[in-house]
Amino acid sequence: MDLISLGRSDLRVTPICLGTMTFGEQVGEDDAHALLDHALERGVGFIDTAEMYSVPARRGTYGATERIIGSWFAKRRGVRERVVLATKVAGPSRNMDWIRHGSANLTAAEIVQACDDSLSRLQTDRIDLYQIHWPNRNVPTFGALYFDPAKDRAYSSIHEQLDALSGLVRAGKVRCIGLSNETPYGVSEFIRVAEQHGLARIVSVQNPYALVNRSVDNGLDETLHRHGVSLLAYSPLGFGTLTGKYDESGFGATPHAPGRLTLFEAMRTQRWARPEALAAARRYNALAREHGLTPTRMALAFCYTSWRVASTLIGVTTREQLDENLAAWGTTLAPELLAQIDAIRWTLRDPAQ
Repeated sequence: MDLISLGRSDLRVTPICLGTMTFGEQVGEDDAHALLDHALERGVGFIDTAEMYSVPARRGTYGATERIIGSWFAKRRGVRERVVLATKVAGPSRNMDWIRHGSANLTAAEIVQACDDSLSRLQTDRIDLYQIHWPNRNVPTFGALYFDPAKDRAYSSIHEQLDALSGLVRAGKVRCIGLSNETPYGVSEFIRVAEQHGLARIVSVQNPYALVNRSVDNGLDETLHRHGVSLLAYSPLGFGTLTGKYDESGFGATPHAPGRLTLFEAMRTQRWARPEALAAARRYNALAREHGLTPTRMALAFCYTSWRVASTLIGVTTREQLDENLAAWGTTLAPELLAQIDAIRWTLRDPAQ
């Protein structure tokens, strides 16, 4: 795998990134360290985490994933220099009162404190890519479809947020900055303010991109391309629905190791578990099998080969899953198969948006 430059920066990453939200909940510390070791051995040198992980988010596991990665750095001499480390500061409260006492805002001081706390948990002196996990302003996210101006409220401006992030870059605590779960407006405004005030420029946006959620293709792709910002695609397997493991029994007992949508009832209220999303996933999974591919291989190849995607985040709980995801690298989808994928989307759109 050749390294990819993020945005217009000199930060170069592997086109596959190991997402770690399962560490500390489904994956214990020793197993997490083994997965990190194996990913690095297989050439994956890009790791993504967040202060709020593990998932599902709860008080008892807040910061657990960062601590596990930090202990890995401490135990493996020299490994920190071999990886690009990304983490995120949580946006305003989503009913998580254990993060900044449930603050409905994200101030400059809170960004700086969150970064310092992450550095401590991660046992490192720098974060290579520091991202705002979700927007501070009123915006539809995580399955909400419509912008409602009536929900607007006072919040720290994009200028204030950028100023704080730029200060972290100047202090050497952060190399580059990015966003997550952003909109075309948000990306454009972060770029405009940075250029107007000489502040750090975002290099990436981490948003969902999967067969059941191609909302990136509805204008964000053009915005990212024209502004020179890279897409980090998360949930390429639609929270497991695009692996085929939920095809027969839904989110009840699965023939293989149970996934998050089986284990955690609260997660079955999310966009990925909508009946329409599962129905669409079954259509895509059947199409993959018709073409002699596993559902996992087709879904990942779709992301791996898209011009829109700089790096695809894969989340795993076992070595076998990691190897399966990496084995999909290099798979080419025939033009007729891509046309059939688009035909399904034309009918079913983006049910997990």
